[in-house]
Parts: sequence; structure tokens; C-alpha cells
Amino acid sequence: MLGNSFRNILQNFIVQMEEMPDTIGSHCQNVLTEPCRFLRIGKITADYYESRLAEEMDTPQRHIMYQCTNAAGDYTHEIRKVTRMGSTVVYRVYPITGEDDWDEEERQRLDMLLKVLFVFNGRTNLMKANYYLTFHDPDMGIYNLKYFFRTINELINTNAIIGYAAIYINLKRFSAVNLQLGREIGTKVMRRFIGSINDMLKNKEHIARIGGDNFAILVKQENLEKMVDMLKGSAVVYDDNSGERILIIASAGVYVIDGSIPVTSYTDVMDRISVAVAAAKSSSSDTIAYFDHDMMEKNENALRVISGLAGALENEEFLIYYQPKVSMSDCRLVGAEALCRWRRNGRLMKPAEFIPILERNMNICKLDFYMLDHACRDIHRWLDEGKNVVKISVNLSRRHLSDMDLLEHIINIIDRNNVPHQYIELELTETTTDVEFNVLKRLITGLQEAGISTSVDDFGVGYSSLTLIKDIPWNVLKVDKSFLPESGQEYDVKMLIMLKYVVAIAHDLGLECVAEGVETREQIELLRENSCNIIQGFYFDCPLPVAEFETRLDGYRYTMK
Repeated sequence: MLGNSFRNILQNFIVQMEEMPDTIGSHCQNVLTEPCRFLRIGKITADYYESRLAEEMDTPQRHIMYQCTNAAGDYTHEIRKVTRMGSTVVYRVYPITGEDDWDEEERQRLDMLLKVLFVFNGRTNLMKANYYLTFHDPDMGIYNLKYFFRTINELINTNAIIGYAAIYINLKRFSAVNLQLGREIGTKVMRRFIGSINDMLKNKEHIARIGGDNFAILVKQENLEKMVDMLKGSAVVYDDNSGERILIIASAGVYVIDGSIPVTSYTDVMDRISVAVAAAKSSSSDTIAYFDHDMMEKNENALRVISGLAGALENEEFLIYYQPKVSMSDCRLVGAEALCRWRRNGRLMKPAEFIPILERNMNICKLDFYMLDHACRDIHRWLDEGKNVVKISVNLSRRHLSDMDLLEHIINIIDRNNVPHQYIELELTETTTDVEFNVLKRLITGLQEAGISTSVDDFGVGYSSLTLIKDIPWNVLKVDKSFLPESGQEYDVKMLIMLKYVVAIAHDLGLECVAEGVETREQIELLRENSCNIIQGFYFDCPLPVAEFETRLDGYRYTMK
């Protein structure tokens, strides 16, 4: 029997527990005082085991729920409870020194008190687990993006955001670290690097994981310089036995929140650091970029470009300009590259004004397919008109490589326009990862089997590998204009040697070699000396509107200037 006195004490205890923010700490001590005095309890402990393994290894999280000054040294009552999640809690009750042992009725009351305590402890632990899962990244042991957003909004709402700096970081070429060291050690390296950043943070500064190898940091402006120095390069030990280290560098977009640009929500902050990190990643000279008014204007323009894309495609605002490819042996037209212009609000926009923006995501793929479709329409019409049609090359962004059905999509567009495959050439740039390389190889092989020509564009601009042309069955190699001396510039001996051997390798591999960006007679002579006989560039012709290009299809012959 509980008895009226204990029943009243227990009911009062439950009411007080309902109002408590936490069931561990001084609050719990105060609420347990009355029932513990009634039951002559000196101390109550709770051992939490997160798993069966933790219980077998006896590694609990130990909490003292209640303790008075004259508690006995040994417990004489215990209850073990298992949660639905598989964790275990063991409650131990210590008597007051010198008191008689509990009788059976008192032990039933002890069990009742501990069961009530278990219910409320479970609720608290569930709330803590839910909070942890909601706001933490378990792999890195730091906060996640949701917490970062909430923190920024709280600072904005309390007018405390001024004086902070937000940073978006991307660990440069971390996929290569995983390939070099293995994914398990790579994760260890990332965790240690992020841990070092976390250790640098002061009170009310935060780091959160955005996803993958991307993170966001919120620091006070006085600590920004020190943080940026670390992001520029920090050595991380990956083998504790040998002390071997690896250098980790981050591309970082920084937004100093000084009030010069209004901030109304976390989206303002995230948009600005995202723009800044994109600038840092595309820069060849610096890994850190700071958001400013100029960048904001560029970002607003980018938003206008992206928002206007769907309407522009539907209204056919994008125009094809064809830049001829000319054979130096007889100065005749042998091909052309389809280049895009955007007629927007009465003005003709050049590719540099919108292509890099669309290449930030899959939007570029929509434009590429549009260009391929319209080039095929032109070719079909020229064939119907009996013109001397040449091969037309169309650019494809690397973004397409994530499309598992890309080959089918390309062939469907060409066949839908009834264009013989030999009149189409697809230009792709070099790849930067093994995964992309393998996908690219399958695509090029499939295009070859379908009789569609392919060319590797801008060869030599990035980190080209001979594997790119050795293992992939290209038809054409396009030599970038950076191999050619500019007008009035002295020849770079090393560059000339590289040009000579790139052209020679292309010929030896049976590839057609096209030099692009050719503008001067000196460049023409240099290419002739090195047996590169197909030229694309302003020396012969600029990109031409469709109607003007069509005049070149009827036996037009260029002249050397």
C-alpha cells in the first residue's frame, strides 16, 4: 500500500517534475528532497548506458540525482530499466547512515519513486537526443547548418549580428586526399582539421557542417585574420606513429557583417558567403574572397540571368553564331564552332556575361541542349537547300556527366532533326576527377560508336593529363591560344617546345589538331611550322550570325593577310 501521506508526496513530486526544465542537477535535487526524506534516502545515482556494449564494458554516464550529507557509502536498493531505444539506466539508492533497512512496503515505494523518475529522465534524454540529432553533425562532432541558421537569426533579431564575420569554406581537392590516404583516414584528417578550427573559436563563435567537405563559420571580426591564416593552409597529422602530415587548404568566402549592407535573415548571409566562396574557388591567385558591393551587384545580375533563363529558352532569345575553322593548305572552310549569344532587352550579350553563371549548376545543360538542337535545325535546312555543309561542333559542359542518359539524349536530339551523325562534333573540356574521367570515357566511346565526332577543348589550360588523350578515343584535339605568343610578345622557348610536342602527339595518335584563338600572321606561321593546319580565330573570321555564315558554305575561300 502506498499510504495517503506518500501518495500526496508522490503526486506533488510528479507535478514539480512536470514543471522542471531538466531532470539532472540542482532542480532535481530540490524536487527529490521531500520524497527522499520521507523514505530515509541518503543518495540516488543513475548510470546511463547508451548501448549493450557500453554496459558490458561498464562505461556509463553517471549522474547523482539526489544526495544529502549523511548518505551511506554503499547502496542497498537497485532497479534496472531498459528504454525502447535499447539504452539502459540503472538507479541505485543509498540509505541514510544509521537508519534501519527498508521493509518490503518501503521498497515498493522506492520502486514507485524510481519508476516515476525513469519516466521523466527518459523524456529529458529523448529531448536531448532529439536536440542533438536536429542540430549536430555526428561525423564531425560539431553543429549542423540548421543550428547555424538559427544562431544567425537569433543574432539578427537581437541586433547583435554587427561585428561578426561569416565564412563559407570548401576543403580544396579533398577527394584527392581520400584517394591518396583512403576514406577512413581522410575522414580522420577532416575531423582533425575542423577540430583545430573549433578549438580556435571563442565564446559565441560557431562552426557548422554544410555537407561533405563544406563548412560555415561565424567569428567575431577581431578573430577573423587569425582564422583566415589557418584556412590558407594547415598541416594535419594523419599517422600518429610516424608523425606524417598532410597540408589542408580551404577555399573561403568571407562576409564581414559591418552594417554597410542590410542583413534581414540567415539567407542574406548564406547567399553572400556562397557567392564569395564561388569566387574564391574560381580564382587562380587566391583561395580567399571577400564579399563586397561589386560582388553583390554581380550576384544580383546572376540571379537575373538564372531567373530569365526559362523565358529566354522559350522565346528563343539565344542565337547561334558560327566561327569558321579554316584549313591552311587551301584556305577553305572545313568546319565551324557553334557559339552562343543572348539577345536580351535589345542588347546582344556575350557568352562571358552569362555562361559562367549558368555553369554554376545544371542550368548550363538546358542551354547546351538548346544549342545542339538549333545547330541541328540549321544543318538540316542547309542539306535541304543543297549547300556544302561542314561539320559543326557544339560545346557540352562537364555538368552533363552526372546525367546517366546523356548519350541517349544527345542522339535523340540529332536524330529528331534528321541530321546525319557525321555533321556533328561535340566539344568537352578536360576532367579533374577519376569518377568524371571514367564517365567521360564511356560517353566518348558511345559517341564514337554512333559515328559522332568528339574533340577535347582547351587542352593544356587546366591540369591536363596525357591519360586524357591516351585512354579516350577523341577525334580532335583543340590547342588553347595560351600556347601562342600574343602580338608583339617574344616567343617563350618552353611554350614553343610544348606546342611542338602537343601537335606532334595529336598527329601520332591520329587526332585532328585545331588551334583556336589565332589572331596574327606570326601565330599562323608558327602553327604552319609545327604542322597544325586547321585554324580557328579572328585571323580568318570572327563568330558570324547564321545568315552571314551561310555565305561561307558556297565555296568561299579565305586569303592570307
